[in-house]
Amino acid sequence: MTMGKMVHVEGLCAGYDGQQVLHDLTLNVSRGEFMAILGPNGSGKTTLLRALSGVLSSVKGSIHIADQDTCRLSARGRARLCATVAQKNPDLSALQVLSLVLMGRYPHIAFLGGYSDADHDCARRAMQETSSLHLRSRHAGTLSGGELQRVIMAKALAQDTELLLLDEAASNLDVARTVDLYELLRARNLNGLTILTVAHDLNLAALYCRRLVFLKGGRIVADGPTQEIFTSHLLSDIYETPIAVVPHPITGAPQAHLLPRA
Repeated sequence: MTMGKMVHVEGLCAGYDGQQVLHDLTLNVSRGEFMAILGPNGSGKTTLLRALSGVLSSVKGSIHIADQDTCRLSARGRARLCATVAQKNPDLSALQVLSLVLMGRYPHIAFLGGYSDADHDCARRAMQETSSLHLRSRHAGTLSGGELQRVIMAKALAQDTELLLLDEAASNLDVARTVDLYELLRARNLNGLTILTVAHDLNLAALYCRRLVFLKGGRIVADGPTQEIFTSHLLSDIYETPIAVVPHPITGAPQAHLLPRA
């Protein structure tokens, strides 16, 4: 793998309970990319992110992040390389928000060590960025879905990694908070953070992500710059429903519109 690559996946086959979901998947992601992983339900998007984060062991193939074979790393070692915002999270209701966000600093603290002033500063900055600092004394179980989502994002940002893996990170967020989140991600990306986000919102992905990867049936069926591959023909074929694509009236980014089938 070259020094310019953040992620290199080769021949990945992965699944659950003997059922294969990803089939011989190969993918390269350069440092500094902001990439969306798209596709219909059951296409393998979440499975790919789970394999990249190490939550799901690969059945076959290899995964390298920042030139390191993730299969040879401990959980702490992987957590120093990439932070993840999962689609589903364990029960966090008993945790105070500040404690939850500080969990993102765990990979960086010494064995049996405590959180330093620097760790607290990092957590505080992440909460400020996600507009969740005012929630720091609350318990997670008292938060709305959108508030909790912002806190979980703060935890991932506090982890201070070079790679961020997001699985529907805007879920539970209203329109304004969704825009705030993607503007934050764009700013972080411009400062060097590599971002892979699974998304169902095609237009949001096309507005912010420079590269799109479409999965279907556990295989990559399209991969390229947003302006080149976000087309009516491709989207209609992948999602098996008529879709028109027109330029955004302000940015010019391609935007999808569903069409009646009649």
